[in-house]
Amino acid sequence: MPDLSDATRRRILFGGDYNPEQWPEETWPEDVRLMKAAGVNSVTLGVFSWSKLEPRPGVHDFGWLDRLMDLLHEAGIGVVLATPTASPPPWLGHLHPDTLPRDADGRTEWWGGRQHFSHSSTVYRRHAAAITEALAARYGGHPALTLWHINNEYCTYDHGDEAATRFRRWLQDRYGSLDALNTAWGTAFWSQGYGDWAEVVPPRRAHYLRNPSQVLDFRRFTSDMLLECYTAERDIVRRHTPHIPVTTNFMPLWSGQDAWRWAEEEDVVSVDLYPDPRDPFGAQEGALVQDMTRSQARGPWMLMEQAAGAVNWRGVNHPKPRGLNRLWSLQAVARGADAVCYFQWRQSRQGAEKFHSGMVSHAGERGRTYQEVERLGADLARIAPHVTGGAVAAEVAVLHDWHSWWAGDQEARPSREFDYPDVLRAWHRALWQAGLTTDFARPDHDLTGYRLVVVPQLYLLTDAAVDNLVAHVRGGATLVCGFLTGVADQDDRIRPGAMDVRLRELFGIRTLHEWWPLRPGDEAECEGGLRGTLWSEELEPDGTADETIAYR
Repeated sequence: MPDLSDATRRRILFGGDYNPEQWPEETWPEDVRLMKAAGVNSVTLGVFSWSKLEPRPGVHDFGWLDRLMDLLHEAGIGVVLATPTASPPPWLGHLHPDTLPRDADGRTEWWGGRQHFSHSSTVYRRHAAAITEALAARYGGHPALTLWHINNEYCTYDHGDEAATRFRRWLQDRYGSLDALNTAWGTAFWSQGYGDWAEVVPPRRAHYLRNPSQVLDFRRFTSDMLLECYTAERDIVRRHTPHIPVTTNFMPLWSGQDAWRWAEEEDVVSVDLYPDPRDPFGAQEGALVQDMTRSQARGPWMLMEQAAGAVNWRGVNHPKPRGLNRLWSLQAVARGADAVCYFQWRQSRQGAEKFHSGMVSHAGERGRTYQEVERLGADLARIAPHVTGGAVAAEVAVLHDWHSWWAGDQEARPSREFDYPDVLRAWHRALWQAGLTTDFARPDHDLTGYRLVVVPQLYLLTDAAVDNLVAHVRGGATLVCGFLTGVADQDDRIRPGAMDVRLRELFGIRTLHEWWPLRPGDEAECEGGLRGTLWSEELEPDGTADETIAYR
């Protein structure tokens, strides 16, 4: 299969989302001039252009895109061509209301924003396939085409009727029978036993706490349905252009996709990265996402989006101080990125993101933002021959799993004072501050070569994952585990003893008596002057473990 090297050709891809449909065509030559001056060699087209490409059902307008593709090719700028299926045109929802998603309260999410599509809608999937087919047939042979970008930031949920039908089918494939489903979901609790598949629905609004195993499976189902949408479009473009790599962009630490599984279906793993420039640990936040993305890609990866300045969704949106854009971009390259791109090329004058920065800001060519982009382009061109295609070696692996995150993020849990992503950040930060390069891995991955394996928190661990960790330690590696780990099995069933027995034996724990979460202001005083402020556990050692620190 093709990979990122087929698009980079020993360059670092540099550019961003280009939305020329927002501007008069007379602007395009000026855009190209500025792109060339800044060293831009790649732009993404078409992400949000469905209504312009297909203004009415089956009626296409490709003329503007033809001219633009030709113009960019003449300038030596490659095109990452997107399928525009993340934002359907208003006519689709108007003519086919069943394509619109419904939330857990049954409310319809209408057009007027973006991502207003049901991943389970047969009609949506049919229209998405049709526009993808039209684009692939028309531009598959265009010399400007270097990469396919499917959809954008897959993140939709749907609790509607068609989603309910697909959810039941998904559960039938997973469990085979209602008896197995009832066992997995623990429906003996609160009289929830199902006697007919028609009774099974998505976890909609309920009077009180919803079944956590049902919610867990619905999140798995949602990831799988979105993945079906992605692979359907991917397979269409692959049929036309088997030599052109395909990607879609992840949002880091968003819980809606099992990105480990998704990465296996991509030729190029790409990510959107927006650390807060006011955050003193913004560089570490970037490093975490970069390490995770590199690990998913198992090699070079693509920074699909970042901000050249301010974003538009925080309470206070600070621009990046002078030099920070360059610093964080070069950090991405140092951690394995072979592409450094932005949202977006030219800052919008209208719409919901007009306060989101662009490579060309409202200040234009003379603005500081463009001047810094121009300098970065020269830097990337200079270092590209020395760094593209390189490998990043790590002897430390941090384990992360979306299924465990989903299971632990339930309505009824021991404490709401901690958030899984924050726990992950804290552990990665300690390694980052120690100067240790880290990979990320799933708990059932092959861990050969990692001398140290760190588990910040994995509430849910499958039997295979536990066996993998135990075997890795028996082979001579060191395993460090954080709190609330190995508590539940794959169905979110608490394991006997409140922790997997193999892990208890491994760590020399006879009994886990109690979890003891701490309230804000509480502290657990530890030996050596250390203090715990988040969590504590009452453990009884079995005599085989060395106790290094105790608390009271």
